[in-house]
Amino acid sequence: MKRNHRKSSKSCVYEVVVTHWPKTPGPYKYAVEVPALPGCVSDGRTREEALENIKEAIQLYLESLDEKGIKQRDLVEVSV
Repeated sequence: MKRNHRKSSKSCVYEVVVTHWPKTPGPYKYAVEVPALPGCVSDGRTREEALENIKEAIQLYLESLDEKGIKQRDLVEVSV
């Protein structure tokens, strides 16, 4: 079931890690996680499906933070 998502005026880019498990039983061969959002994971039958699914997972994760009154963390690159 698709949920209606509130569109944010601010666009964010998140790095994701895609893992391919070709010998895993079952149809879901790709797992995706978002290191900047602990516990935000998804999967898919194909790489493309897994990447689409993680977009929805990120939206739901961020909505959950909003509902709990938790401010989003910023990911900033720092050179040393």
